[in-house]
Amino acid sequence: MSPAPETGSDLHLELTGSGGVRTRLMRALRTAIQTGQLPSGTRLPPYRSLAVDLGVARNTVAGAYAELVEEGWLTARQGSGTYVARRAAPLEPTRRRGPLRRTQRWNTHDLMPSSPDASAFPRSGWTASARRALASAPSEAFGVGDARGRPELRHALVEYLARTRGVRAEADRIVICSGFAHALGLLCRFLRGPVAVEAYGLEFHRSVITGAGLETVPLTVDAHGARVEDLPGTGAGAALLTPAHQFPTGGPLHPERRAAVIDWARTGGGLLLEDDYDGEFRYDREPVGAVQGLDPDCVVYLGSTSKSLSPALRLGWMVVPGWLVDDVIAAKGPREMWSGVVDQLTLADFIACGAYDRHLRRMRRVYRLRRDLLTATLAERAGHIRVGGVAAGLHAVLELPPATEQAALRAARRQGLALEGLGAYRHPNSAMPARDGLVIGYGTPPEHAFSAALDALCLALPGPPH
Repeated sequence: MSPAPETGSDLHLELTGSGGVRTRLMRALRTAIQTGQLPSGTRLPPYRSLAVDLGVARNTVAGAYAELVEEGWLTARQGSGTYVARRAAPLEPTRRRGPLRRTQRWNTHDLMPSSPDASAFPRSGWTASARRALASAPSEAFGVGDARGRPELRHALVEYLARTRGVRAEADRIVICSGFAHALGLLCRFLRGPVAVEAYGLEFHRSVITGAGLETVPLTVDAHGARVEDLPGTGAGAALLTPAHQFPTGGPLHPERRAAVIDWARTGGGLLLEDDYDGEFRYDREPVGAVQGLDPDCVVYLGSTSKSLSPALRLGWMVVPGWLVDDVIAAKGPREMWSGVVDQLTLADFIACGAYDRHLRRMRRVYRLRRDLLTATLAERAGHIRVGGVAAGLHAVLELPPATEQAALRAARRQGLALEGLGAYRHPNSAMPARDGLVIGYGTPPEHAFSAALDALCLALPGPPH
């Protein structure tokens, strides 16, 4: 990335096209951001300097800056100046075949259900934990070590997962990995296929399974989660489920189905892979404990920091039945595939000192406010759209009228929105009737850009039926 210009340095802008001076200035700034002329984080010249350079009124520049801040293109820091917003650009243009059209725009609002708000990462607390962890770590921590992962982190997770998720674990049965996909890939070496998966879920997870040479069979998903009563008829030797909050349709697995999937595993020698991807975030319901607590011998519990802290940490964990631990450790292979020791030690301290709990409580409040703003905005401006799956997690599902999903996605692209439809998550062999909808992640956008993202979303939604 090019270094940001110093205060008062030259900024080449061409105020072309129609409209008043302020309109043309705003258009020129947006274009400069979209094309990368003004990289993310660049500090803009003060109002007075740019006004003199362009030969326009100072108030014109001030007004243009203020409006672009409201739109999410810029951020203003008290006493520090005006900057190009971190999420403003340059983002990849929407992929399409053929030449670019006049209606094509850049994705300026990220509503993908992929990660938390990166700007909310607890930098000071994480730094403090890293310092303490490095100061107290034994010298052997920087040697080869245990393939299970650092004992400090495994012991911290035993207490934390038992207290917050009802997981029954011992440190020797926890294996640290570099994320969910890494864990799933290791487990696939020992699964007896086919593997049952939810009819709506991440295609990426299905590709990990099929890439290991295993077939996936879909389980119908309804308001109570996956229909696990259908498992005996699938011939599956394992099932991958999201019991705490079905992804992406939302909602927990019904208690009777939680018991039923354990009975299936016990009686048929099956294995449940429990993906607890966002179990820390719930708003309008009591916490739902992990299914693993019902029988640790037939469930592999999988978690990570990708939603709670950051996917960039590449830290995850498996709580593995005792009979499977040695096989998983053997499968981890070369040391280069292991997670970094420093991050493991830091997370162990971050949990032990209570900072992880404090961060999650704070983010739970933040995300709840965003969830509430999303639902209130849609109720006011698109009352005909049903919003589901919002009692927990970091995403919502907007139910659309039949045969409108693709048109809504095209409209979203024209509004500069990055999001996906429900169709992207549907298993290709599912017998379920296809549902039309949009999957909206409300965790990713930075705070200053969220309202603008909702405005763009409302413009992309289909109108009420006539």
